[in-house]
Amino acid sequence: MIREANKDDLNNLLHLYLHLHEKELPQYSQHLIETWDTILNDKNHHIVLNIVDGILVSSCVCVIIPNLTRGIRPYAFIENVVTHEKYRGKGYATECLNYAREIAKENNCYKMMLLTGSQKQNTLDFYSRAGYNNTDKTAFIQWLE
Repeated sequence: MIREANKDDLNNLLHLYLHLHEKELPQYSQHLIETWDTILNDKNHHIVLNIVDGILVSSCVCVIIPNLTRGIRPYAFIENVVTHEKYRGKGYATECLNYAREIAKENNCYKMMLLTGSQKQNTLDFYSRAGYNNTDKTAFIQWLE
């Protein structure tokens, strides 16, 4: 089942992120709860979940970014695409990305984009099969401490 996250999904989502790049769960804190509430209350911030037999197996984030160009049409940014290791290769992340695409279309976005830090060919091929290309734009990252 594909759906957007709700207040009760935080713990399961944080555990799923251990299969992304997180090494440990963040400490339960006021900052964590406030951040979660901010995300849930932002109409432009969508956390897409794929739940199979009651287990959160895959997720992605789709943020709609208002924009003053391209006919004042927003664009969508995809982040934190992850699937639990035991469930990879079954199409669950593709289903999340397809759901995110529908969110972007409903919001009249003119494009969707994502970045990946992976150099693994199977990951790059996955994004290509999902409709993304790495030829139209060049990404630059500045990490802030």
